[in-house]
Amino acid sequence: MDKIKLTGLDFYGYHGCLPEERENGQHFYLDITMYADLKAAGESDDLAQTINYAEVYETAKAIVEGEPCQLIEAVGERVAAAVLQAYAKVQKIRVTVHKPQAPIPGKFEDAAISIVRTRA
Repeated sequence: MDKIKLTGLDFYGYHGCLPEERENGQHFYLDITMYADLKAAGESDDLAQTINYAEVYETAKAIVEGEPCQLIEAVGERVAAAVLQAYAKVQKIRVTVHKPQAPIPGKFEDAAISIVRTRA
């Protein structure tokens, strides 16, 4: 199946279980892969035949920069559900939420979750 990928989306949010995460906030980075049949869009060169990734970006931004969640799993779930609801062409979506400033004692590069959801 064809796919559209958005990688390294950078948003500032207030997600986390600790009070300081909710007060100070931090950067969250998202990777979104949407699986869809893109043949009609490729043949017609018509935006209406595909998924407008600028709109998907704004959807993700509104969620990450909006109401705080305790878990990045919930952030990923909200993004996946919103995209599946808004775009009937998306048959499957993978959302990865990176939290590189997670409150982990010790040295690490990244903390992230990935979820995959399909249209029922």
